[in-house]
Amino acid sequence: MSSFVLTGARILGAAKTDIVITDGVVAEVAPGASAPGATRIDADGLVALPGLVDLHTHLREPGREDAETVESGSRAAALGGYTAVCAMANTDPVADTAGVVEQVYRLGRDAGLAHVQPIGAVTVGLAGERLAELGAMADSAAAVRIFSDDGHCVSDPRLMRRALEYVKAFDGVIAQHAEEPRLTAGAQMHEGEWSARLGLTGWPAVAEEAIIARDVLLAEHVGARLHICHVSTAGSVEILRWAKARGIRVTAEVTPHHLLLTDALAESYDPVFKVNPPLRTDADVAALRAALADGVVDVVATDHAPHTVEDKECEWPYARPGMLGLQTALPVVLHTMLDPALLDGGGEPGPARLDWDGVAERMSRRPARIAGLAGHGRDPAPGVPANLTLVDPAARVTVDGGEIASRSRNTPYAGRTLPGRVVATFLAGAPTVLDGKAQR
Repeated sequence: MSSFVLTGARILGAAKTDIVITDGVVAEVAPGASAPGATRIDADGLVALPGLVDLHTHLREPGREDAETVESGSRAAALGGYTAVCAMANTDPVADTAGVVEQVYRLGRDAGLAHVQPIGAVTVGLAGERLAELGAMADSAAAVRIFSDDGHCVSDPRLMRRALEYVKAFDGVIAQHAEEPRLTAGAQMHEGEWSARLGLTGWPAVAEEAIIARDVLLAEHVGARLHICHVSTAGSVEILRWAKARGIRVTAEVTPHHLLLTDALAESYDPVFKVNPPLRTDADVAALRAALADGVVDVVATDHAPHTVEDKECEWPYARPGMLGLQTALPVVLHTMLDPALLDGGGEPGPARLDWDGVAERMSRRPARIAGLAGHGRDPAPGVPANLTLVDPAARVTVDGGEIASRSRNTPYAGRTLPGRVVATFLAGAPTVLDGKAQR
């Protein structure tokens, strides 16, 4: 394998140093470090982070390759600074058997742009009626450890209990899409002032909160690991705070779009802002930011959800919910959560919430621990696998939907200028991105 020397990098924003990468691992970290014949990369002023890890990505393959493929999604991930992504099970066929999860795993391995870790379905066909082959998927070459019916809630409490009991045997995780379906029938957006103004059926916050409350109690009863997908309400935060204070084994994620965007954007009737769970209120956004800062919400996950033009650019009620997120997640988090002083004043005004170490913890280390990805989420240091990303904190990038690597174009940030630019991404010591451009 090739050797590289990253000169002048600032690991987690600390003092400048040089990083030597050899044979897929970090060989040395020290000012003036070098290696014979190594390719030198000028990283002066760039921040080095452990490669980002996404717990919640929709890659659509198999079945909807018109919207995304494992390869195109992996390329978007690499350009966004990700070295590992967890691929959700709502493909066609559904990833509810060892055969399908192994197919997704092999596609990711062959693309070589990011580690693609399949998530298995909890129930057969995501139908919520009987458990899928959880043990077979766990024992497969893909070594599945997270199971989710995301896009659908496991609404039957008895079935949810059985799933938690089953995965406890191998320390697996059930990741719940928290939505009581009987409270959201026909829902189009957050239930509140804007849904009333616009005449759109509302998705009440309690539909999410009721499922989270039920499931943390089930997880406590069973003693199993529960993960809550895309938390979106202030009430959900308080339930999670209570559960964690009791020692319940629950983790939770927030998406970048729920940290920045609100339901007021539905006023445009632009379906790019239609997502599930829906965009919420300013008060919910503030609560989610505070919860991410204090650790009640553990990680940022993209919920990257590509859709074709036909599925998205139509009347609001008929549009599919979902937004792209892999290439813009880090800039949105830097904008909303990082101390503006660390971005030369480029962040959103307000109290400082995270430093670079905090960003690494919530976008790399914790997601890697939850997913059991031992080779990822480790700060650059001698002997550590060279999965890392270099970020220019002084850069400002205006999002152009036409330049996104995904096969789809449904980004809610088109035209927005956001801070931070991923300059390079290394996967197992090999560059997947250099100078902001994909290498494969």
